Amino acid sequence: MTEDRVSQALDQDLVARVQRGDAAAFDLLVRKYQHRVAAVISRYVHDWAEVQDVAQDTFIRAYRAIGGFRGDAQFPTWLHRIAVNTAKNHLASHGRRPPGEDIEIEDAEQFESGLRLRDNDTPERELMRQQLEQTVLAAVEALPQDLRDAITLREVEGMSYEEIAERMGCPIGTVRSRIFRAREAIDARMRPLLDQDELPKRSHAS
Repeated sequence: MTEDRVSQALDQDLVARVQRGDAAAFDLLVRKYQHRVAAVISRYVHDWAEVQDVAQDTFIRAYRAIGGFRGDAQFPTWLHRIAVNTAKNHLASHGRRPPGEDIEIEDAEQFESGLRLRDNDTPERELMRQQLEQTVLAAVEALPQDLRDAITLREVEGMSYEEIAERMGCPIGTVRSRIFRAREAIDARMRPLLDQDELPKRSHAS
């Protein structure tokens, strides 16, 4: 499984956790994509303090809307659209005109690395992201072949249950069961890392 596919599988698992009410999982999505979101917004808004404000608004909107996310597009593409719309609304509310053309997601990725140097991200956060991706990869590789094929076709290839059933030559109910069991196995591997990440917040809040 390539790095991009690991990243997609991680996104899908984190989104599913958020949709089940796990706020810590959304925090990890914020950490993963905060630089890219800032890169998008900075092409519309040129004041760094405003960029950070608009980025915060973007993630607030994403959190409120994530219950309706169904995976028709990849998560970063979905988030990119929210960032663009939020930046445009910000400019309009201040009587400023947005650029004539929207910033494409590929362009935002080119600016992402430069913005990392301006952010207050820590090596610990980057390490956590890397550990999560490695954990997802290991979890997927450890799955039985039928579960690994099913979850890969669903989360990475974006195929419907019907398409997977046809590809694998089995009933849709079997496909759903395999994907459910695969997600449970991946979730079990990720849970210790997510719980560990949540402990400092709880200690700080108490």
